[in-house]
Amino acid sequence: MARDWQDLFIIRDGASVAVADDAPQTEEKRRGFFRRLRENMRKTREALTSEITATLFEDLDEETWEKLEEALIAADVGARTTAEIVEQLEQEADRGDLAGGEQLTARLTELLADVARVGEPRIDLTPSPTVLLVVGVNGTGKTTSVGKLAWHLRKELGQKVVLGAADTFRAAAVEQLEEWSRRADVRFVKGPPDSDPASVAYETVSTGVREGADVIIVDTAGRLHTQDNLMAELAKVRRVITKQLPDAPHETLITVDATTGQNGLRQAKLFAEAVDVSGIVLTKLDGTAKGGIALAIARELEIPVKMIGIGEQLEDLRPFDPDDFARALLS
Repeated sequence: MARDWQDLFIIRDGASVAVADDAPQTEEKRRGFFRRLRENMRKTREALTSEITATLFEDLDEETWEKLEEALIAADVGARTTAEIVEQLEQEADRGDLAGGEQLTARLTELLADVARVGEPRIDLTPSPTVLLVVGVNGTGKTTSVGKLAWHLRKELGQKVVLGAADTFRAAAVEQLEEWSRRADVRFVKGPPDSDPASVAYETVSTGVREGADVIIVDTAGRLHTQDNLMAELAKVRRVITKQLPDAPHETLITVDATTGQNGLRQAKLFAEAVDVSGIVLTKLDGTAKGGIALAIARELEIPVKMIGIGEQLEDLRPFDPDDFARALLS
C-alpha cells in the first residue's frame, strides 16, 4: 500500500524520478506524517475510543460487542462493514483466539485496515501521456486537491504535468488552478469564460500530447450527482478525451468530503455509475468525527481510497495507507 508519493505511482521503466532536495523520503518524515495524521484524525478517534475504551479492557461479553458496534456505526464505518467486523471478532473470541484489552484493539486495527484493501491502490503512470480526470461535488476540495497533486508530481517525482481547467462555470476555480500551476511550475490550459468544458478538456489533452507531457490532469466543474444534465456533460468530457487517446482517461478520481458521511458514499456511488471511477480522494478528514467513511466507501463500493486530505497545507494531501489510517483511528 502507498506510504509516500513514490509508492503511490507506477512509473514507466527507465523513467527518471527526481525527488526534491527539500523533500527527502526518510523514515523520520514518514513518522512525522503519521503523527500529523493521528493529530488530525483526533475527532474521529476520540468519538470512537470514548465509546469503546472502557469496554475493551473488560470481559468480551454481549455488551462489549454492542458498544463496539454502536461506536463503529457512529464513526460512519457503515452498518454492513461494522456487522462483518464485529462478527469476525466474536467468532475469534468464542474460539479462544482473542482476549480483551490491547489484543482486541490490535485485532480491530488489523480488520479495519483490511477493509480498505480493495482494488489497485496505486496510480499507473506508464501510459505516455497519462490522463487523470478529476470529478466531484461542489465544495469537496476538488480544485485544491488537483493543484496539490500537480505540485507533488512535478516537484517530488519530476513529472512534466499539464493542468486543464475544464471547470468553466466557476471563474474562481480557473484562477485558483492557474495559481497552483504557477506554484507547481506546470503548463496550464484554460478556455474563455463560459466555454464548453469538453473543448477545454480536448485542448488540454492536445497540448499535453503535443508538448510531450508525462501527466495530464483535467479538473472538471463541481456538480451534484442529482444534476442529470451536468452528469451527461461529464460523460461528454470523458468521450472527448477518449477520442484523442483511446485508452484515456487512465484514471478517474472523485473527491469526497469526509464531513458529509454517508451522503459522500451515495455521491461516490452515483458518480461511479456515470463515469468509471477508479479511485477516491477523501478530503477534510481533519474536520469530522466520521472518518470511518473511508472504510465504508472502500468496502461497499470496492473503490480504493488513493489519497486523503487532512488539512490545508501542501503536505496534508497524502497517499492513503490503510495501516496508518487504522492505527490513527485507534491508537
